[in-house]
Amino acid sequence: CSDKCQQEHLPHHEKACKERAAELHDEILFRQPESSHLGDCPICFLPLPIDMKNSTIMSCCSKMVCSGCSHAIFKREYEENLENICPFCRTHSPNSQEECHKNTLKRAEADDPIAVCEIGEMYYRAGDESAYKYFAKAAEMGDAVAHYNLSDSYRRGEGAENDERKEIYHLEEAAIRGHPDARHDLAMEEGRNGRFDRAVKHWVIAANLGHDDSIQSLKKCYTHGVVSKEGFAAALRAHHAAAVATKSLQREIVAKSNN
Repeated sequence: CSDKCQQEHLPHHEKACKERAAELHDEILFRQPESSHLGDCPICFLPLPIDMKNSTIMSCCSKMVCSGCSHAIFKREYEENLENICPFCRTHSPNSQEECHKNTLKRAEADDPIAVCEIGEMYYRAGDESAYKYFAKAAEMGDAVAHYNLSDSYRRGEGAENDERKEIYHLEEAAIRGHPDARHDLAMEEGRNGRFDRAVKHWVIAANLGHDDSIQSLKKCYTHGVVSKEGFAAALRAHHAAAVATKSLQREIVAKSNN
């Protein structure tokens, strides 16, 4: 439209712009990420399990290494009497928790978003509300975990005022970056508001990343007729494929030894 048309029909144009902005936002929000926010193990190049208990963040370089690779490398070092070094950057592994903390602080000072978020989580576990500023800084640098932690801060009102709008904003930012828990939380929020079509979209995306709670939610939706048989079957196949993609012999050995 011309400038004259926009001026004469301003209310109509404002409404159309808002509707288009919402459409563009949803296009980004409901786009299926190629992987979870964790990505691949830098050693074996297999997708990292979305349960972070099965991986280790190396304090020296902030790389997340899967349990299988950590086990295989430690086993080799033990059997061949080699020095314990980082499997990625090859620097000497820290000999104490204090040294590990110093490494993380050094990375944080260099504006490594993962390390900054890690410092925030250390403060959070200690009950220190200053964790918020570290989450905010890491989120500004695009860290998905930091966005997720910020959403929790705004929900609980810890370190920041309780703000539902900001809570949802950071959940969405985390979900867009592949955080399956954030995606699941958004689905639950949409469900509570009666927007089940949007909730199902979120659950499908999270299930495609291997998120167990989301596939269970879709199962309930299928039982109640909210999701079709074909749609649920497709989600099951994608969820299974995501789980299989994270498996390896080394990871299975570690899993069995932990049981």
